[in-house]
Amino acid sequence: MKDDVRPILLVEDNPMDVDLALRAFRRRKAANDIPVARDGEEAIDLLEEWKNGKTLPIVILLDINLPKISGLEVLKTYKANPITQRIPVVMLTTSKEDKDVAEAYQLGANSYIVKPVDFSKFMEIAEQIELYWAVLNFTG
Repeated sequence: MKDDVRPILLVEDNPMDVDLALRAFRRRKAANDIPVARDGEEAIDLLEEWKNGKTLPIVILLDINLPKISGLEVLKTYKANPITQRIPVVMLTTSKEDKDVAEAYQLGANSYIVKPVDFSKFMEIAEQIELYWAVLNFTG
């Protein structure tokens, strides 16, 4: 990773979905590193690392259904913290529940994407995420 390219954080517990996402971004030749937090607790623990100077992600891809601490609780925590409140959070989840969508946006999600199971469709989503959130979107 180049020094000026910030990582894309993936918060996902399903190993198959992690593999699918990493393969999609690798195939896209994304310049960003893609660290993975495998549960909500790991995602929350990153706050301490960021507080101590670790590079903040350019965007956070966050699943709702996580062990230990739910994705919605992680979202709430990130948006309440001055260090992370301006980082775009894209909910990338299998949940199509209206209540999950509404709550995610209410808590500050910047986008809500339902994960496709088809790799080619996931490639399209990875391309759009990388292009918009990691290249075009300016966060300052």
